[in-house]
Amino acid sequence: MLAALVKGLALGLMLSISVGPVIFSIIKQSLNNGHKGGYFFVAGVSSSDITLVILCNFFTSLFHSAMDHEMIIGSIGSLFLISLGVYNIFYKKVEVNIEGSAQIKTFRKRDLLGIYLSGFFMNFLNPGVFLFWIAASATILADSKTEIHDIQYRIIVFATCLIFVLLADISKVLLANKIRARLTPHNIHIINRISGMILIGFGIALIIGIAIRSNVFVSAHL
Repeated sequence: MLAALVKGLALGLMLSISVGPVIFSIIKQSLNNGHKGGYFFVAGVSSSDITLVILCNFFTSLFHSAMDHEMIIGSIGSLFLISLGVYNIFYKKVEVNIEGSAQIKTFRKRDLLGIYLSGFFMNFLNPGVFLFWIAASATILADSKTEIHDIQYRIIVFATCLIFVLLADISKVLLANKIRARLTPHNIHIINRISGMILIGFGIALIIGIAIRSNVFVSAHL
């Protein structure tokens, strides 16, 4: 189904180039922890997207019920982003080897699990991602009703979209890994601080946006 492939590629392109905290965090993880850390972070983000797609398509009422609690979800996501930002600015250290270059870490399983979960929850707790998948699912559902093979159409669209986004995120890890070899520990430390400020900015913008939408909603029902 050519139409399904084109729709999936279009959605994947939209999601992969959207500017948000995840794209900066993928690059930061790769610069600090090498390609292995970057891949586990991307795996967490991809798992989160798959979970949201399943919720959108098979548990629609549950998903819409969760969006009724957007303020709570957004507040948790905002605090999560701000906490990561503060950690990057004040506590994140760049380990160096005896030659003075940035050192690639040797990860324990729990370290990799922590990186994976940070990617999962950073993506999952972002209301913007929720809204994207709700809108995408509604559009694809409407399109699929005009197709003979409803389920097959949706599977192709979502699979194409998710694979495209995953490959795009992997390419970001590979690019960051090439850049990493040319950076000094001091430069990586500066990037960590900039990334921290960006995460804090996204966290503050997220909670302000939710507060504004909540006030508008309340005003409309007064």
